[in-house]
Amino acid sequence: MIIPAIYSTVVTQIHTSQYDSIITNVGTANQINQIAKVDIPNELWEIVNGKKDFYTGKPYGMVQSIFDGIDEMQINTKSRENKQKLDVAFRACTTLRRNVQLLEAQIKNGCSVTENEAQLEEIRTITALFSDIMQDFILAETESADRTNASIKKSSLVLSFLQVVIILFSLAVSINGYIIVSKSIKQPLKDMQSLSTEISQGNLEARVNVPDVEELSPLAKNMNSMAEQIDILLKKNIEEQRNFQKAEVKALQAQITPHFLYNTFDTIIWLAEQEQTEEVVKITKAFSNFLRISLSRGHEWITVQQELDHIRNYLTIQKIRYNDILNYEINVNDELADLKMIKLTLQPLVENAIYHGIKNKRGRGHLNVNVDYLDESKQFIRFSVKDDGAGFTPERLAEVSQELESGSEDAEKLSSVYGLYNVNKKLKLYYGEKTEGLQIESEHRKGSTISFIIPVVVAEEVNV
Repeated sequence: MIIPAIYSTVVTQIHTSQYDSIITNVGTANQINQIAKVDIPNELWEIVNGKKDFYTGKPYGMVQSIFDGIDEMQINTKSRENKQKLDVAFRACTTLRRNVQLLEAQIKNGCSVTENEAQLEEIRTITALFSDIMQDFILAETESADRTNASIKKSSLVLSFLQVVIILFSLAVSINGYIIVSKSIKQPLKDMQSLSTEISQGNLEARVNVPDVEELSPLAKNMNSMAEQIDILLKKNIEEQRNFQKAEVKALQAQITPHFLYNTFDTIIWLAEQEQTEEVVKITKAFSNFLRISLSRGHEWITVQQELDHIRNYLTIQKIRYNDILNYEINVNDELADLKMIKLTLQPLVENAIYHGIKNKRGRGHLNVNVDYLDESKQFIRFSVKDDGAGFTPERLAEVSQELESGSEDAEKLSSVYGLYNVNKKLKLYYGEKTEGLQIESEHRKGSTISFIIPVVVAEEVNV
């Protein structure tokens, strides 16, 4: 009876060591991935903006912590394939450090902000590549855990066989011995075997009760810990993918705003040359407020009032530019002013109405923005932007609606409705199943109405 106890202890210690190494590696990989993907770009962004310098900032310390983490994982990793991945990560980190040094040299040499931001973008590309390598490494470590799990199953079967032999032998000596061994060892092994089977089949919420057997309790605890850690890692990976999609939306948004900035500056210059001082002050103030709300100190959630102020500033600028063709009206329920919403969802719709609706018709156009509760329950808010411009042909309306529904990213097809695509994707990312996205109603040569519905959100429900 001593043999299975020794066997169980040895196997438990081996698997405990393997799991500890895997969990340590996964934890370290997540930590340095966070540093590379988020902390370093943020630190360098503050340096480029002049908030810090390379003496008060800690970019090199962060890079060194990544090297230290890679060295630690090299020691703990037994897989040759995983060591190769870490070698690639080491080279990527070396490239990252070299580019940070290049950015420091550019700043010291007084290079322009554009050059510094271009170098910072190169660094972001490297950190994104490093993050992908770390995700591959984490996946490989998870697969190692799965193989270890299979080894546990095999060990459990062997141990079960030994226990059966012992039970048969014990029957010749004492029925009582058979009962004790059966209850204290056989059942926990079956439970752990069942647990390992459920984990291998994808049920990561399964757990086993820790037995009172000293040799088996560490194995049971480690199996429970393994299932929990894998579940956490998978959920984190899903969240990271969601964050990546949000970052993609921000990138799309950044692509569609420059032409408005250029045109606004051209208008200010033209008004200044014409010595229209009051108009210059008016458009400059509106432009300043427009940018302030657009940035919002990095916050994604703003109040309905701020969103409406944002489009008022935008329409003030456009009214000055297109005075002969544009009239607008904004109607809003005052009760909605302090409720929260995702920022920059109305402005692209207003921009689309002006550039693809009103500008393409003859004569003066009218634009109406309406914001009110959907119904008397006051649980949802409806936003609509209506124009009497050129409108969509039935064929084009069907095509655009299909592209928004399917989430197509064909740049050529979306070139005229990038703003609508961006808003539709943002609504579905942030509100999920609580919104149906953009709804378009249009009649050719008579105008269009674009609307969306979102749930009521108060300030306490969001992390601005």
